[in-house]
Amino acid sequence: MQEEQDFREYDNDEKEIDLLELATKLWAQKKKIVKWCVWGAVIGLVIAFSIPREYATSVKLAPEISDPKAAAGGLGALASIAGLSSGAASGADAVYPQLYPDVVSSVPFITSLFNVEVETKEDGEKFTVQQYMEDETSSPWWSVILGVPGKIIGLLKADEEVEEGHKLNNFQLTKDEADLVEALSKRVTANVDQKTSVVTIDVKMQDPLVSAMLADTVVTRLQEYVTSYRTNKARQDLEYAEKLNKEAQQEYYRAQQRYADYLDRNQGLAFRSAQITRDRLENETTLAFNLYNQTAQQVQKAKAKVQETTPVYAVVTPATVPIKPAAPRKVLILAGFIFLAFVACAAWILFIQPMVEEHKKANPETKRIEDNSSKKVKKNED
Repeated sequence: MQEEQDFREYDNDEKEIDLLELATKLWAQKKKIVKWCVWGAVIGLVIAFSIPREYATSVKLAPEISDPKAAAGGLGALASIAGLSSGAASGADAVYPQLYPDVVSSVPFITSLFNVEVETKEDGEKFTVQQYMEDETSSPWWSVILGVPGKIIGLLKADEEVEEGHKLNNFQLTKDEADLVEALSKRVTANVDQKTSVVTIDVKMQDPLVSAMLADTVVTRLQEYVTSYRTNKARQDLEYAEKLNKEAQQEYYRAQQRYADYLDRNQGLAFRSAQITRDRLENETTLAFNLYNQTAQQVQKAKAKVQETTPVYAVVTPATVPIKPAAPRKVLILAGFIFLAFVACAAWILFIQPMVEEHKKANPETKRIEDNSSKKVKKNED
């Protein structure tokens, strides 16, 4: 036991000595470290100021719970323990808040934003979202350089010819349309709080007013989509009830007209057959009226059902024009590059440079060639 303890103390002392030795090596090369950090800061500043400003608008939306009874039950309690909303557990509504991000990122929803009209804050110019994304959105300078190979390959290949009067087809997008959908879906996102079901819509654009206007439109479109889905069955029932009511009304008017015409033609007759015919027409009119009355009540119930199933949304945080840009975070980028430069310089001093020196010692021929080349350089300088 004593030997093991002595070994541990010796190992700890060895580690401390190694750390002190590493710190000493770094301190001895402090000028080089400072130089590398300065270069890292310069590179960080260049990159930070090359990234275009991005303005973010966030809207928080609290949707109505579609099935409060299910939420109050045991299944709703189990769902809340599992971190799910009651709507997802009960199955009362297929488009529950956890699916809102998928709806927002879907191709039909994104393409529906192409023709939304937005306005820039600085110039007051109006564009569609598609025009703004294609013509008014800038990229860092290195993205142009990295995109050169793709452009060259695109020139070598046969480009797709877009016919005049081309209409957007979500089933078959062109390459430009697919690229625009991908770019816009990265800028328009939705997130859901699993516990509270609060939906957060985030929109990032390079103009603050465009960001706020598009965020407001996305919230409106999302509400319309969910409302349309939730009330679809009720609206179909209403249309069918109105159709039956219209048919019953027409049948009632025809029966009423037949009864009135018969009375006008047979007024004053006391035949038994005439009395029977009159009673039959009167009964048909009464039955037609009762059917018309019942269908009219069904129409009113269907209208109430549509109103009942229409969801109500509480906008917790409305869309406002952002004042400060959300990106790039210049201080964070600067600090990150300085840290990377410090780590790279420390790795060079502690690990790479000793390995290179050992390699030179192990290969004297290589060292001799390097020394000769350095001497030649000095002679030329002299």
